[in-house]
Amino acid sequence: MAQPRLRHPLSDRLTSRRGAWISLGLVLLVMFLLFGAFGSAKAQAGNAQAPAASESARVSELLSTFPNADQQSVLVVASRGDGGRLSAAQQDGLKALLPVLGEQSAADPTGPLVSDDGKAAVLITPITVGATSSDTAAVIKTLRADIDGHAPAGVTLQVTGGPAFGADVASSFEGADFTMLLVTILIVAILLIVTYRSPVLWLIPLVVVALADGLAGRLTAAAGSLWGLQFDAGIISVLVFGAGTNYALLLISRYREELHATPDHRKALSTAWRATAPAVLASNITVVLALLTLVLAVIPGTHGLGVSSAIGLLIALASVLLLLPPLLAVCGRRVFWPFVPRPGEAPRQGRGWRRVASGVVRRPLRSLLAGVVLLAVMAAGLIGTSVGLDQAQKFRVPSESAAGLEVLSAHFPPGEAQPILIVADSAASDAVVAATEDVDGVVRANPVGTTDDGALTEIMVTSAYAPSTAESLNQITALRDAVHAVPNADAVVGGAVATDLDARAGNQHDLLLVAPLVLAVSLIVLIVLLRSLVAPVLLLVTNLASALAAIGAGAWLSRALFVQHALDLQVPLLSFLFLVALGIDYTIFLVHRARTEAAARGTRAGMVEAVAHTGGVITSAGIVLAGVFAALGVLPLVTLGQLGLIVGVGVVVDTLVVRTVIVPAIFALVGDRIWWPGRPHQSAADAGEPAPGESTQIVGSPVPASMSSATASGDRVSTDPSRVPVQ
Repeated sequence: MAQPRLRHPLSDRLTSRRGAWISLGLVLLVMFLLFGAFGSAKAQAGNAQAPAASESARVSELLSTFPNADQQSVLVVASRGDGGRLSAAQQDGLKALLPVLGEQSAADPTGPLVSDDGKAAVLITPITVGATSSDTAAVIKTLRADIDGHAPAGVTLQVTGGPAFGADVASSFEGADFTMLLVTILIVAILLIVTYRSPVLWLIPLVVVALADGLAGRLTAAAGSLWGLQFDAGIISVLVFGAGTNYALLLISRYREELHATPDHRKALSTAWRATAPAVLASNITVVLALLTLVLAVIPGTHGLGVSSAIGLLIALASVLLLLPPLLAVCGRRVFWPFVPRPGEAPRQGRGWRRVASGVVRRPLRSLLAGVVLLAVMAAGLIGTSVGLDQAQKFRVPSESAAGLEVLSAHFPPGEAQPILIVADSAASDAVVAATEDVDGVVRANPVGTTDDGALTEIMVTSAYAPSTAESLNQITALRDAVHAVPNADAVVGGAVATDLDARAGNQHDLLLVAPLVLAVSLIVLIVLLRSLVAPVLLLVTNLASALAAIGAGAWLSRALFVQHALDLQVPLLSFLFLVALGIDYTIFLVHRARTEAAARGTRAGMVEAVAHTGGVITSAGIVLAGVFAALGVLPLVTLGQLGLIVGVGVVVDTLVVRTVIVPAIFALVGDRIWWPGRPHQSAADAGEPAPGESTQIVGSPVPASMSSATASGDRVSTDPSRVPVQ
């Protein structure tokens, strides 16, 4: 007599005739209440580039105590369209602009200052900046409108400088987030329609994930406001859509598989939920824990991304496991129309993947070498890759501030637009200025203001080096060494270039700290899930190689196709994090199934069966995720475009090469030892002998659907031949 199956009340309650409606109502009610409670939440504004404890951040904090700290200067750069010298009449016309500029100025504008070659001039206009870059953007927009039409004949005017850069970034994002959301939804919808070949089914997971994304946006905004977090909401949305769609694909794929085995669609859905929930939970926990390691990061945007992304992914998990099943249960089997799966029908999916996996297992060494060579070629793109973009290079779209900076740098000392700022005790300010002037590359240094009590003095330094070049970064280090040596000065060096130097050091610190933690978290989850030591280590090494290959290929494509000569500072860490964590997702989907299949078939045959059943869904999930990350390319910053490119390439290679070729080849080569110290199956299966529970099956033929369901759902398959039903 067969042992009774254990009850799984949660999956039954989510899918039963009455329980599905109750569950659906409760989940929607909770989501509605959360939408109402956090609907007005707004994340904290800000995009600090350097660590909060850095010297440049300290300078910014000290400068906020100076009078008129909300005033900053913008530069109006004038040049001839034909590149010639400015005439006397044109220079007089620029002087006539001063009253026009004064209408938006917080203090009297000055200039024009004409370059030595006479081909450019600059007017300096102090403005009152807003609380956010968007507020400042309104001031810059008005200023540009005021001077439009007042330019002398043949002269081009461009507004640039620090406030103008921030304003152009804010303006470039107007409508961009909405555009990205529409592009993301369109990509997911198209890929779901192609995957399911149904005009109806794609709507259900898309609605579920869209609701999760909306709720995640509100809860992460509330968390950001409460804890003072800075993060990019676009990345959160991409993660929620990508991961949520992947979870839905896995569940619905297993549901369709079970519908071929049972006439009761609710029972099939309950079985599918029990079979996929462990893998979905394990993959979600892996990514969430990996993201939470970012709380140790010192870069504010990276630090904030950890908590906010974890919240978003947990919401995606809850939505797919608790909202999607009752929706599918209510709709029933007909939701797969026109290809409705019927009991007894042979599944159409998986035949091609079975042939591929069988070929890999027959020639594992050749397959492994081919995969490794491909990854090595991709990783070669890391050769010659540099990290760090200057301010102008961070724009994916042209901006007036970046164009103005190019003109300014061509005719004035390159550091004119981004001066170095030093704050020191007033009593030692003269000594600090003298020490500063002795540093190579300093054009001039002069005090420009003091605090109300006269205790501190601000010193502005103009550099001869272009901002963010190696010379300018080394100059910041030399300046700090020089002013720190001045007795009793307590001098600190800041400004845009100093911030860039501190940001580079902070990002390097974060990469060296977070990357090993991400690998450790992934290894621990794999060990717990697979109850093995050998398989997790080999899988993690494979995942690491795949991530490095993707970064190399993405860096090369950025240089070759988009003429981006360097990766932005945050790209290496974030791309590594997402590639490793999301790659582990697909590893878990595949190997979790392989382990359950190995219990009846053996390691090699079990892996073939696992690829046959999961190859399609993993590939679909990978293409969806790659497409969703590609949507980051519609945003105006190079950082997000590079991140989307690298992760998109990596996910596609991971699903088509790593999970399809390299991992099966490794399992075929290592055999039973892959599960050491555990043994989920009898090794006789790999030797061609029937495994327990297969006494009446031809070796290599499909396991009976009832046994496959029981095994995959976590029920123990009896190893006593007397308990195996005769087929």
